[in-house]
Amino acid sequence: MKFTSGCRKEAIEKYWKELAVFVFDLEKEKEFNSNKHVEKILQTVADGDATIACWEPGQKSPNHCHPDATEIYFCYQGGGEMRTEDKIIEVKPGSFVVHPPGEVHEYINGSERTLLFRVRYGKDMASHHV
Repeated sequence: MKFTSGCRKEAIEKYWKELAVFVFDLEKEKEFNSNKHVEKILQTVADGDATIACWEPGQKSPNHCHPDATEIYFCYQGGGEMRTEDKIIEVKPGSFVVHPPGEVHEYINGSERTLLFRVRYGKDMASHHV
């Protein structure tokens, strides 16, 4: 079968449409709330999602884990501390933090507004508070 045959061409076009590229403007997407940090899902994909988490100074997450998902944070602006059971990790612009499935962690924001870009992937994104 030739590459240019009708069926093959349609299959290739369908395949490329399903592989859409997602582009986000974090400056336009950010949203802050003085009562609670804001988590906003920007896109879901097959086994995960891309989100942002916006934090006001001093806000903190509960101690939690994701038993069936890996969670990756990238600090776009601001910063604070990510705490695990045995480490305190400084989070600052440009830093990545990767939590493997089941790792208990919490985030404590610093003295300025913070925007974290987060990617989660796995069987289940559910968060379990500990």
